[in-house]
Amino acid sequence: MKTKTNPEAALLPLNTILAGDCIEVMRGLPEASVDLIFADPPYNLQLKGSLHRPDNTLVDACDDHWDQFASFAAYDAFTRDWLAAARRLLKPDGAIWVIGSYHNIFRVGAELQNQGYWILNDVVWRKANPMPNFRGKRLTNAHETMIWASKGEGGKYTFNYEALKALNDGVQMRSDWVIPICNGGERLKDDHGDKAHPTQKPEALLHRILVGSTNPGDVVLDPFFGTGTTGAVAKMLGRDFIGIEREDSYRAIAEARLAKVRRFDRSALEVVGSKRAEPRVPFGQLIERGMLRPGEMLVNARGQMAKVRVDGTLIADAVKGSIHQVGAMLEGAPSCNGWTYWHFRREGQTVPIDVLRQQVRAEMER
Repeated sequence: MKTKTNPEAALLPLNTILAGDCIEVMRGLPEASVDLIFADPPYNLQLKGSLHRPDNTLVDACDDHWDQFASFAAYDAFTRDWLAAARRLLKPDGAIWVIGSYHNIFRVGAELQNQGYWILNDVVWRKANPMPNFRGKRLTNAHETMIWASKGEGGKYTFNYEALKALNDGVQMRSDWVIPICNGGERLKDDHGDKAHPTQKPEALLHRILVGSTNPGDVVLDPFFGTGTTGAVAKMLGRDFIGIEREDSYRAIAEARLAKVRRFDRSALEVVGSKRAEPRVPFGQLIERGMLRPGEMLVNARGQMAKVRVDGTLIADAVKGSIHQVGAMLEGAPSCNGWTYWHFRREGQTVPIDVLRQQVRAEMER
């Protein structure tokens, strides 16, 4: 996959952490200049008092001031403002990921739709090692929800389908991701040995998101940068990042973290290309170029035959149409990928017609 050139990049404070309120900072950045936004906003957990384990030890829960709002109305107003500022920054084909818990994600999802974002998926992050429910009054909260949305309904957002499939051992990536919470050596600590940030996300989560929905050279914005997980993974993967963080202590930790991160070798950044993004090759072009001849017979896996016609259509008995239409009608299916369905014969071998399409695409890239 080729690295993008980004003409807007010269106007952006790339690979830096900007101090201040995310809404005000985003309003000061150039419009339509960002490819992807990953947002981990305050969850508004509404904690009432301290939480203790059965042995009466204190649970290090998220009770920081930045997660506290006076009311749902106040939280909704905050959500409305930051999502509007974020949407202004996205390119027409840009996209956003927002992560949250049951406390806030439904309110965020409604506001995304109110503002014209187009929801593509909700992804359940299943925590392989969740914190138990100490009081035993509810189910163990073992997941968080991420919403992936394009800027608008017609946006041609980046989706590296084949890369995610390869990442998943050749199986189509599902919308439930089993990834451990951030712990061990990855969990950043402050000077007192305590967690530097209560909701630090694992790098594995951001790796999957950025591999799946960005390309090298893309600009990734994180308006709630925290300790810099988004920036660290973006830097490793050859993406540019912009972080926004108002808390001095988090910025200091993130800066120190990013200084230690090294970008992967350029050759290691390449991923399996998306077939949807490859140049379109009409079947008729194979006929025009003599790669297949009118009257030649194609065959499917069941041995059924179809004759190639001069205009690039097929005929099989009384069935006529494109390679896709004839395949679908023979299978009694609503659709069919004719490129993989039909084969031709050469020197005693049966070969998918898609081989010829790939030859044409290779010539286009020379």
